[in-house]
This record gives sequence, structure tokens and C-alpha cells, in this order.
Amino acid sequence: MRALTLICAVTLAHGAQADGLLPWQDPAAVARGAKIYAGYCAACHGENLEGQVPDWRSPGEDGLLPAPPHDATGHTWHHADLLLFRITKYGTEALVGGSYRSNMAGFDGVLSDAEILAVLGYIKSTWPDRIRAAHDRVNAAAQ
Repeated sequence: MRALTLICAVTLAHGAQADGLLPWQDPAAVARGAKIYAGYCAACHGENLEGQVPDWRSPGEDGLLPAPPHDATGHTWHHADLLLFRITKYGTEALVGGSYRSNMAGFDGVLSDAEILAVLGYIKSTWPDRIRAAHDRVNAAAQ
């Protein structure tokens, strides 16, 4: 519940889209998100959102899954905005728990909530219309 309250506050304060939390139609937020992505995310997820390696669904030699693509070929758009925000903020391990291990540690204390939303807005802004529409349906189903 704390995360939902936080997201609502961030959404109201930073003007996320009516069809979700991500400001993907706000040119200033998308430009800010692209710069943040380049500085914090591209090293693992690829400069062009293509992911770490082509076979991102198979664990690497370290037993961890590689960073997935965030373009239309990946699975990012299969997740609702709030889950994407929480993964980015807290890391995958913190959300999945148990014995799940990941290199995605999260950016809590590194990026602000508004910066995380801007990055996710940038990512969504790059998807084709059909993928954005599918993602909007995921968001609607999650409410």
C-alpha cells in the first residue's frame, strides 16, 4: 500500500498520463528519461533498448538472467506501470524474493521517483502503437 500511495503522490506531482503512470507523451519527460536511461540503464539494457544479449531468456555463466530488452521484442510491456516502477526502484530480487537472484538491484536512493517514471516513459515512447495499446490493456487489467 505504501508503494501505491507513493506512486499516486508522484503521479499527481509530476503529471503522468491519464492512461497510466508513465509520462510517455510528455516530450520534456521523455527527453529527461532518455538522458537518464543512457547514463544508468543502457550499459546493461542496450543503447537501443535491445537488451544485454540476444538470448536474454537463458541464464548466463553466472546463473543470472541477462538484462532483457525494453524494446518491442522484450517483455517489459507485459508488466503494468506500478510493477515496472517497483522493479526499477527496488530491484527484481526484492520483489520476487526467495532464491531469485538478479543483477537488477534497483535504483532506490540513486534516482528519484520522477526520474524512474521519466525513464519508463521514455521506454514506452519508443514502442510501436500496437505494443503501447497492449501495455495500456495490461494497465487497465491491473487496476
